Amino acid sequence: MKELRFMNNDIPMKVLSRLSTRNLHRLKCVSKEWHSLISNRSFIRLQLMNTEEVSGFFFQERYQWCDEDINHISYIPVETEKTEVHSTVLNFLPESVVILSSCNGLICCRSSYPSPLPLIYVCNPLNKDWISVRWIHHSKNTNVALVFDPIKFPIQDISTNFKLVAVSQTESETEQSQLLFEIFSSETGKWRQSEEICWCNHKLFRNKGIFVDGLLYWLTDGEKILMFNPEIELSWLINAPLPITWLLSIPEMCIGESKGKLHYVLFSEYGLQLWALQDPYTSHWELTCSVSLGELERENSQFLYNIAEKLASRTTICMFPWINLLAFEDGILFVRMSTDMYSYGFETRKMKKLCSLSDLGPNSVHFPIVVSYTMSLVPLNPV
Repeated sequence: MKELRFMNNDIPMKVLSRLSTRNLHRLKCVSKEWHSLISNRSFIRLQLMNTEEVSGFFFQERYQWCDEDINHISYIPVETEKTEVHSTVLNFLPESVVILSSCNGLICCRSSYPSPLPLIYVCNPLNKDWISVRWIHHSKNTNVALVFDPIKFPIQDISTNFKLVAVSQTESETEQSQLLFEIFSSETGKWRQSEEICWCNHKLFRNKGIFVDGLLYWLTDGEKILMFNPEIELSWLINAPLPITWLLSIPEMCIGESKGKLHYVLFSEYGLQLWALQDPYTSHWELTCSVSLGELERENSQFLYNIAEKLASRTTICMFPWINLLAFEDGILFVRMSTDMYSYGFETRKMKKLCSLSDLGPNSVHFPIVVSYTMSLVPLNPV
């Protein structure tokens, strides 16, 4: 009865709902009443109205030439003063996995190959909730993105609904490459082949299905970004802000979400640029921040020197780059420079060393899987 009175009191609910997810998770230990309130789906719906900044990045090693998966996954927080790499965050799952994408506090991953019965897992690393989805007729190269929008489609009293969008690339009779889309809905529990087909000769590259304001985006290895609307099942190819042919250097780029818009981060002889997508159907971009190489070096002299020479020294795309832009979220760029990992804040224009590659494993240099993560209290298991 005491617990029921506490949950019916609007004052604790309104006050606590304004706190960050990290603090609320800790406050669950205060009492049974607080634990019940913070775990209540009505409270979680209210707390999700707050804006949560990126908590950190998941980093998974990948072999450069071998088809087998590497099971080691690291979580690198960005909020703490002293970064500590965590290697057991996803150990609550029943098997080793490969990360596919993240969306509003939930992580999507698949069984590590080889696997006799591959599954897709959707999980919340904070409360260790997870559910599995059967993984049929797909190769390990199929790109799967998670669609979960707690604002437009609030979590229900008994369930949390989401979608999965699987993108596979095939060759047609005309030798043009097709992108095919298959959609899973948690409401029906079934996969369904979409009628939409996108003709694209570029491969999906690095970023793993960025979900922004109801749309999914994938960076390709060309000058295009794939967009897919999971509600009306429409795909579109968006032009990058700058053609690569305009650049003298071999650029580095990645995409990510910030302030409800898709952003494109570009590092070239023009410096570090941040572009915001204004209209996906017209490929209209706006340059929101530009830091020259000289400014970047002066403002972060403890980490950077001779960056113009290092950038120019890379003469072919096959050469190992001195710098890799790996992920972007909420104004924070996650980047590898030489043998260390850094974050760069576009608002502060400051870099912070997070860890060394040696902290992440022996296969961390070439083509790692990196996804951003924002903490969330969202439950997955039915009540």
